[in-house]
Amino acid sequence: MNALLNDSKEHINALLERILEQRKAVAPRLNEAMRYALVLGGKRVRPFLTLQVGQLCGASETSLNHAAAAIECVHAYSLIHDDLPAMDNDTLRRGQPTCHIAFDEATAILAGDSLQTLAFELISRPDATLNPRRQLEMIHVLAEASGDRGMCGGQALDLAATGQQLPESELAQVHIHKTGALIRAAVQLGVLAGHDSAQAHRANFDAFAHYLGLAFQVRDDILDVIGETSALGKTQGSDINANKATYVSLLGLDGAQQRLHDLHHKALHALAKIPYNTETLEAFADHLLNRDH
Repeated sequence: MNALLNDSKEHINALLERILEQRKAVAPRLNEAMRYALVLGGKRVRPFLTLQVGQLCGASETSLNHAAAAIECVHAYSLIHDDLPAMDNDTLRRGQPTCHIAFDEATAILAGDSLQTLAFELISRPDATLNPRRQLEMIHVLAEASGDRGMCGGQALDLAATGQQLPESELAQVHIHKTGALIRAAVQLGVLAGHDSAQAHRANFDAFAHYLGLAFQVRDDILDVIGETSALGKTQGSDINANKATYVSLLGLDGAQQRLHDLHHKALHALAKIPYNTETLEAFADHLLNRDH
């Protein structure tokens, strides 16, 4: 799995570099900040899922590259804005200064805005290998996952919950939207870019992504307590210091570990219903939910 992940990360990084290099910079400092946030570091979880699911579903390389790059652009923009003083006020991301620290707050905001719009520029590019209706649905999926009914809505819920002890059902809603929405979108894009026959399995792929996304956040909450800053690439204990509602604060460390196990099992159960060779996705889920950073 490590070799596959490294190869995939190299492919995605090269793809993102190429996309940025091909753009004529109107404001070079802005493009420098976009590159800083997009290319330098990151696990590439979401584009990896898009590529792997799309390959299983018979999608073309062109379609998958556009979709994978688009989902990572949205993710990078969200991290820039999450780190801003008005939001989580973080100074460290991916082991280096956050974008607003490395540049300035105004440039960071514009870099995030630009990466968001770049995502839709990429996913809407003419693509002869895609059914136009399916491509339009891909654009819709990414838009809904990014906005008030997805990631941004989840961030708003997260900010409102600061300093509160939420019941688990409400905490789950925060993370289903804030973290889970883009992971689900990444998988949906891979299916939608695939053959007509693959669409019959879209609901099972979506269930896998739903449980994986929630489990991913539970693992994040656990790592905030037991991880080390050098491995995490962000400040250990930052959620506790910010008085955030987390699965560990709600369930305790052992309870959070049990919830992680339950969600992991449900994700694998959803995969088992898909009549494709999903071994790579199973191995990736194991890797992701047992990671140390």
